[in-house]
Amino acid sequence: MYATVRRYKNAGALVEAMNAKTGEVKELISGIPGFVGYYATREGDSMTSISIYNDKAGCDESTRRAGEWVRANAKSMPGAPDVSSGEVFLNFSK
Repeated sequence: MYATVRRYKNAGALVEAMNAKTGEVKELISGIPGFVGYYATREGDSMTSISIYNDKAGCDESTRRAGEWVRANAKSMPGAPDVSSGEVFLNFSK
């Protein structure tokens, strides 16, 4: 399993767009082969998304698609996200 974390600053317009088009975002991200889960958090004007896939290819594709979606849908662009990806080596859930 692999995870990608994208951190955006000045993301108010992005959060607004994602809230307005939640179904579209869900379809975009969950439609990638190997999808496991997606989470988005907000603190002030920053947003973090976590995408989890069965393999690295899914994570890479989610970053590509997310970038396209942000460019097409956010009224004002946040800065380029800080992106980190890697193999999940511990996983706890209830």
